Amino acid sequence: MTTVTPDPYIFTSDWLPSDERFLPPLANGLLGWRVFNNVMHMGGVYNGQGGQCHRADIPCPLAVQLVLGDAGVHTYSLDTRTGVFSQIVQTVNMSVSLSFYAHRSSSHILVMEVLVVRQGAAEESLTVGLKSSFKPCSEDIAFEAAEDYRGGRHIQGKTIIPEVPGGPLCSIHLIWTPLPSSVTLLPGQRQFRWVFVAVVADSEEHAKGFFDDALELMTSGDLFPSHCRVWAELWAGCGLEVSGSLPLSRALIGCLFYLLGAFPPLRKTSFRFGGDTWMYPGIALFYPQLAKAVLEYRVQTVEGARDNAKQQGYKGLKFPWESAVTGKEMCPEDIIGQQEIHINGDVGMAFQNYLYLTQDLSVFKEGRGSKVVWGIADYWVSRVTWSEEEQCYHIRGVIPPDEYYSNVDNSVYTNAVAKCSLQFAVELAERLSHTAPPEWQRIADNLKIPFDSDANYHPEFDGYKKGQPVKQADVVLLGYPLGLPMTPQVRKNDLEVYAAVTDPKGPAMTWGMFALGWLELGEADKAEDQLSKCFNNIQGPFQVWSEETDGSGTVNFLTGMGGFLQAVLFGYTGFRVQRNSLDFAPLLPKDITELRVRGVTYLGNKMDWLVRAQDVCVTLREDVASSTDAEPLEIVMKGSGARIPLKPGQSVTIPREPGRIRKLESAFSCWPL
Repeated sequence: MTTVTPDPYIFTSDWLPSDERFLPPLANGLLGWRVFNNVMHMGGVYNGQGGQCHRADIPCPLAVQLVLGDAGVHTYSLDTRTGVFSQIVQTVNMSVSLSFYAHRSSSHILVMEVLVVRQGAAEESLTVGLKSSFKPCSEDIAFEAAEDYRGGRHIQGKTIIPEVPGGPLCSIHLIWTPLPSSVTLLPGQRQFRWVFVAVVADSEEHAKGFFDDALELMTSGDLFPSHCRVWAELWAGCGLEVSGSLPLSRALIGCLFYLLGAFPPLRKTSFRFGGDTWMYPGIALFYPQLAKAVLEYRVQTVEGARDNAKQQGYKGLKFPWESAVTGKEMCPEDIIGQQEIHINGDVGMAFQNYLYLTQDLSVFKEGRGSKVVWGIADYWVSRVTWSEEEQCYHIRGVIPPDEYYSNVDNSVYTNAVAKCSLQFAVELAERLSHTAPPEWQRIADNLKIPFDSDANYHPEFDGYKKGQPVKQADVVLLGYPLGLPMTPQVRKNDLEVYAAVTDPKGPAMTWGMFALGWLELGEADKAEDQLSKCFNNIQGPFQVWSEETDGSGTVNFLTGMGGFLQAVLFGYTGFRVQRNSLDFAPLLPKDITELRVRGVTYLGNKMDWLVRAQDVCVTLREDVASSTDAEPLEIVMKGSGARIPLKPGQSVTIPREPGRIRKLESAFSCWPL
């Protein structure tokens, strides 16, 4: 008997979560909606000032439930390949499918389809009820009725409270096809499909234009196919799958699906998005053009960041802990906005990562990214204090990533990421023939990085004592993503010291970083033990993450998904994005027989990687490698120094050993760079 392996890209269940927060969200980089909910959200639309600023609730006309006379058999599925959520009900007389999707190419459109298929020979009318919870009002937007348009209902309004005093209010126009209370399959019809759309935009002109687009796509029969083509393009350019663990494959696919949903289509990259440490690195390795859009958001909010710094009495740029449109601090807890300043270094690391992956200096010249990098450096210069006693620079009064502590001095992560910011600012100045202020390098060279030479580990901050509880990953981030130089023994000590005291109910991204650290040290079994803890944050059956293991905190927790994705993407492969190379050191846990990574992007090329127990197969994609932006690449093995050119359309098999991908140039030495 043949066993059919479930498709890891389709999450199917005969039940829905009892907690509606764990119903799957559908998003397309602009609109986001949790299925069946009567509220949706649109990127850039906020209501409230300062710490009260939040995403404005927009009523969703597609908040519909099926009503059937017969109970039937219910099946629910989320197809991550196409971004479609479906409810299918089988009764004696008919099969009813209710499907939703956030249109992936026309991102102002949400779609609902009802398909009724007759079962058996009976020819009577078959009616399906549609129960709507939609109400055309919102506590965040003052709506009023507008004139119907081409058969669609229309409301318009503005948010009630601007993000900053005297600032503009967001305009919203919502046009949707009216929903009947039921649909009926007439005698003689074997099946029929009803299609309903809702369009959201920031002006009447735009809303009507997008509604026109939706109607045209419906008429041509291209509404669903055009949506699927974009998802197919996205999945063709990225992928992360394992053999040996279906739960792990499903978890990775779910993470990628929900993260991709937060980004716009590949050719429409204007949007607002942060997530510099957790969500950004994984997406950047697959899609630098999407990563670039994140950086452009930071450039657009420079004036807000400058104002944040001034309000604190410092120079340069201080990026907000919680951000909306202006870049001004919107965190409801003032002390976090004031003290959790490592966000500045995280933003700088994102710019550095992009440059190293692409060598694209246009972002820093025409794109004004240099203003961000240098503004961050100026902030650190004004933020440090010289200690005569220790003869080094201090950063005092901060909250580290571990939010159990506040007002501490010399958070080791904060200081280390500040050091990275300053070093990259100097490097970028050299690349752009700009004279860097001497204090950037001087402070970078003399900034305190707390270290206990007796215990041979990094204390979390000045005064930290071994055994004090820790909320989440903090010191363990020094090795990755910061790459702070240290011996393997120090790395091991940091992992062991903090694993013993980290809150087991802490945020979801924590254990992925511990796993990644153990993989660096070649301890695959210990890594697997840590990674398995992340599954406590995945809520079934649709792979929706919660911030806390008990389901509390933020839902659809993209930060945790990003950390988990990095643990495998950068842990199992050993990928490290360096100044002149993409290094690798693959290692698989014993239960994983293969790791497949599709679409790794480096210097304009795309590669597919297959990691196995004894070897690694690398394929350079021909269609991308032949583009004018792609640099010729080669593999350099660390042990032997062997150099293997990568040729478009061809695969190379190498031992599963450390090495690096770099630009093919005879002038390079072999190892190290």
